[in-house]
Amino acid sequence: MEHLITDYVLRYGYLAVFVLMVLESACLPVPSEVTMLFGGALANAAFVASLGQEGEHLNFVLVALVGTFGNLVGSWIAWTVGYRGGRPLIERWGRYVFLREHELDRAEAWFERRGQLAVLVSRMLPVVRTFISLPAGIAEMPFLRFSVYTVIGCLPWTFALTAMGYALGGRWEVVERYLRPVSYAVAALVVVTVAWWFGRRWSEQRRRTSRGQEGSIEATGVHENAEETTEDAADRVSPKRLFMP
Repeated sequence: MEHLITDYVLRYGYLAVFVLMVLESACLPVPSEVTMLFGGALANAAFVASLGQEGEHLNFVLVALVGTFGNLVGSWIAWTVGYRGGRPLIERWGRYVFLREHELDRAEAWFERRGQLAVLVSRMLPVVRTFISLPAGIAEMPFLRFSVYTVIGCLPWTFALTAMGYALGGRWEVVERYLRPVSYAVAALVVVTVAWWFGRRWSEQRRRTSRGQEGSIEATGVHENAEETTEDAADRVSPKRLFMP
């Protein structure tokens, strides 16, 4: 993956940075660290010359801005998918993954209160930044507000990576090697959290099903006892009283 990204950026420059950052923000596993670090390195004239490339090196500021714009466009795509299709899908199929409609309402209310902070902070976290747009769309976070906080959150990330790539030049991979374990750790934390959530919901579902079955059995027993009591009472009625005027 890393070799494909660097080859693409080396060949197509700004266009490659834009497309790769769009894909990364549209919930596809394209590491923005490699894209922006290498893009920043290509803004370093000495590094470009060492590669034997002809032509001018990239512009540092333009690389960062193109990366930010790519992030914004990719985020729009993911937000639109969540906004247009997320709620209907969850309302129809959510019960199969233990999602209930009132939880969706609660998520919308939470995004209304704290969505700005969630989008802003998530944009500066590896892995999480790739997927935050989808739940923001599902929770129907207002488009303009979402866009503003996406840009504000993306600018530090893209400029920081571009700056490190530019400063390090041919040694840009050093930063990527340090960031890679962080990305793995965040990804593992997300997987563990999701697994814990599903496990908890599955246990709750089993308990509710078990209680429902026990209640059904008790109700059946009460009904049968009532019928037996009625029959016993009928049997105890004296035959003489049946013929009394």
